[in-house]
Amino acid sequence: MRILVIEDNVRVGNYIVKGLRESGHVAEQAVNGNEGLLTAMKESFDVIVVDRMLPGIDGLTIVKSVRASNNPVPILVLSALGEVDERVKGLRAGGDDYLTKPFAFSELLARIEALARRGVTQEEEASILEVAGLKMDVSGRVVSRDGRVIELMPREFRLLEYLMRHAGQVVTRTMLLEGVWEYHFDPQTNVIDVHISRLRKKVDKGYDQSLIHTIRGAGYVLRAEKT
Repeated sequence: MRILVIEDNVRVGNYIVKGLRESGHVAEQAVNGNEGLLTAMKESFDVIVVDRMLPGIDGLTIVKSVRASNNPVPILVLSALGEVDERVKGLRAGGDDYLTKPFAFSELLARIEALARRGVTQEEEASILEVAGLKMDVSGRVVSRDGRVIELMPREFRLLEYLMRHAGQVVTRTMLLEGVWEYHFDPQTNVIDVHISRLRKKVDKGYDQSLIHTIRGAGYVLRAEKT
């Protein structure tokens, strides 16, 4: 699971990230609101943990901005403000859960895992995916573009499904290795590049508009864009 932790208190942030990594998750840290919002909007995560009181852009503004972009990622708000009214504000801003400081890491981890399960359930409900004429029937295992059926191998299908579920967002090699190949390490091979190349030939060849793009130094993104 890939988790973004937006926390300006370096000690607290390091504590959370260390615990998440020891629990087998991939955790990234942002130390202020501006960096946190940019990372949340640019990349894809399974859960975001955001402190409410941040320098620059505050936590609730980050939550509102993420929701305004139609990103359904589960968000857990951390705050020293534990009054009922403050918790209500956090939830109404778009947060999925609200945890008051100080907290036990075991409770934080349990809440994160619960949010992730909820997010996966919601994601799996979408069995028809469509981006700019590219359509995938997940349950029927059928892919087409502008009505033309595209034959894909099983791994290519999983790779395209992952890209389509994260359409418009940059996905990294690590995310693809974990989400498609179920590797929790980098095998140092060009397996991703090979499959992306094959997928491009099947999805984009013969069309004026390419959908699969390489973001140098970052990863890949599926989006409508003129060549």
